[in-house]
Amino acid sequence: MKEKLSKKTALIGLLMFALNAVILLAIAFLMIELNQEMHAIQYITENPGKVVFVVATVLFLSVLTFGYLYFESVSVLTRIIRLIEMFTLLDLSLFLSFIFGKYINPDARPFGFFAIMCATLLGRRQAMFLNIINTILIFIMDININLVNLASTQMWQYCAGLLITFCAGTTVVFVSHKIKTRLQSILLVFVLLVPIELIIGIMEILFTQEGGTQWILLGYGALGALLSTLLYMVLLPLFELVFAELTIFRLREITSPNAALIKRLKEEAPGTYNHSVVVSQLAEACAIAIGEDGELARAAAYYHDVGKLVKPEMFTENQSDYNVHNELSPELSADIIRSHTRDGAKLIKKQHLPEFLSDVAIQHHGTLPIKYFYAKALKMTDGEISMANYSYTGPVPQTRIAAILMIVDAAEAATRSLANRTPASIEALVGSLIEERMNLDQFVDCNITMRDLSIISHTIAQSLSGVYHSRISYPKIKIGRSR
Repeated sequence: MKEKLSKKTALIGLLMFALNAVILLAIAFLMIELNQEMHAIQYITENPGKVVFVVATVLFLSVLTFGYLYFESVSVLTRIIRLIEMFTLLDLSLFLSFIFGKYINPDARPFGFFAIMCATLLGRRQAMFLNIINTILIFIMDININLVNLASTQMWQYCAGLLITFCAGTTVVFVSHKIKTRLQSILLVFVLLVPIELIIGIMEILFTQEGGTQWILLGYGALGALLSTLLYMVLLPLFELVFAELTIFRLREITSPNAALIKRLKEEAPGTYNHSVVVSQLAEACAIAIGEDGELARAAAYYHDVGKLVKPEMFTENQSDYNVHNELSPELSADIIRSHTRDGAKLIKKQHLPEFLSDVAIQHHGTLPIKYFYAKALKMTDGEISMANYSYTGPVPQTRIAAILMIVDAAEAATRSLANRTPASIEALVGSLIEERMNLDQFVDCNITMRDLSIISHTIAQSLSGVYHSRISYPKIKIGRSR
């Protein structure tokens, strides 16, 4: 379901773009103050044309970026925290380019840092566009404010900076999906070396005749590649924490057996933990099958039932022969069972885990009735009973991953009761579960299609038939010790 941009959110977004334009111009003002022989006010007075051009460029790029996000990635505009994150990266990139260009060398600037951060945090598609904006912005600042602080800088050197920023950024965006661990991030140095060294080498050969300078500049280019990678490795965890980002690195950390809530599940609710492990495998397979993020679905599955930690003995998978609900009223039992979604969201937020996980924890049962206790209540009374008192409070799934979790959670539990666990029987069971949820309008707020549901049903059947496959009966023969 495509997110809609309300007038209020659009206005807030426009105000934030205006505020960031002011911040960018303030950074430019600081650059002039630090970089020129005269004071900033004097420079502005004597170079009004350059100043107007910079202001106009910043405003134009801001409007262009807003338009791009509005038409192509409205989800960024609807989340203010995402805008703040994007602007922080853009401002930081400009400032770092100035610092390293002024105090080290123009070729030592961290050209790939902004693009790889955007690719990891905002997505590859957004990173490609924002890298162009960042490239133009740095180029405009270079030629109008002399960003690199070189009195003898010629136009070809500015063009070299433009090419390196764009090509290095584009290259790391292309390979960003291959980086699966923080240790693999080191490989970015070698990826960045290719476009940076190539462009520096060609430009130096074409436009300079000074012997020996090429090797020095190539060394500065290598330093820039190294700085880009180091900044990425150091600042990414900070951005993950501050903006609650679910990067591939963060997802793998929070699904580790040593993660706090996962460890508690293993120790305090082993039945729920085992259920979550199987559900995570199913959710990952289903997500990949319909083009969703498998790692994200896997993480959501691990945390979807953590609310059961509040009262683990109240859930059948953690019980032995004694069932506590035999001594409770159906209404009280239903209230305890449905509370695990809200309790899970609270535990996830308490651990400062990403909001997406708490959303799925609340949504994975939607507004479904708790049929066992509703049926039990009907047997105990002659009057009418409101089903709302025996239903989850919702909301219904808002994303395709939440919908996947709703289906696989029920399918894994229901399949345990099947005597004949063939792919056909499991697929028929899953189909009935999906149909029931469609009839109860559980998928109206997520953009899941009938084709997606068909693929999910088939994927679950294939996966569960492998998990719960039949085994041969071993003969009861006592074998003595061989002599």
